[in-house]
Amino acid sequence: MDEKWVNVNPAQLALTAALALKVGKENAIIQSQNIPLSARYLDRMGLYNFFSTPSPFRQYRKKEPAGRFVPISIIKNGDDQSKFVTDIIPLYHLSEKNSRILSYIVGELVRNVLEHSFSEDGAVVAAQYYKESNRISFAICDTGIGLWKSLQIWHPKTDKEALSLALTPGVTGTTLELGGTSENGGAGLFFIKSIVKISRSYFVIMSGDSEYTLLKTRPDIKNRLYSDPFKDHYAFSNSISRFNGTLVAVDLKLDSTPEFQKLLDDIGDIYDSAVKESRRKPARKPKFI
Repeated sequence: MDEKWVNVNPAQLALTAALALKVGKENAIIQSQNIPLSARYLDRMGLYNFFSTPSPFRQYRKKEPAGRFVPISIIKNGDDQSKFVTDIIPLYHLSEKNSRILSYIVGELVRNVLEHSFSEDGAVVAAQYYKESNRISFAICDTGIGLWKSLQIWHPKTDKEALSLALTPGVTGTTLELGGTSENGGAGLFFIKSIVKISRSYFVIMSGDSEYTLLKTRPDIKNRLYSDPFKDHYAFSNSISRFNGTLVAVDLKLDSTPEFQKLLDDIGDIYDSAVKESRRKPARKPKFI
């Protein structure tokens, strides 16, 4: 750990907390000497709650989270999911309509973890708003079965193929019908990746031995959305330490450009149509593990 600064993001926090949950708090420790004062951020985000190592920061003025951050949280059921979706809304710093659309997407991402990851520990989430650059960074992590196993209905041969399937609009782990349904989703990852691309930001998904990173599109290049994630400007590695779970990390610039607004409007129309369609069908209670 640096003697002066601690520089971490929600993805690192969520992944670290998820791994600590996996091994058990009594077996998880934080080893560090000369801890800088900036490490209070780790305490404020709740990282020490997942480790047997006590926080070295006992007394300091804690900032209120509203509009700034959502500390590391565990989501195991629908109530937990609703609370996180509600808590993250002030971090969007967008209009009510646009915040609602992003909430739809984030809610679906979390719901997919609860329904398909089969993680005993649920989903681990964290979020942070950066005022200087007007961007939000959030992450959703689980230590479940991973994408390769959860998408076996599509017969992926490798973790890379599973990542590609997960980012393809309409592909879910519950049906071979391309496009999915309003109940099983299948578009959340594609939608959030598309919003990130339009805003010229970053998106990362990691599972198994593979990691896919959507890279920022240069300002002089026209943005195009592809159903195939490997047609985008990206970085890929299949030599990471194997992670038997899934991490989704989003770094999203919130500047409202015309193309950003157009995409949100289109996604909003899709979700509104899905909601209307679901209301025509008999009520179905979501299943959470």
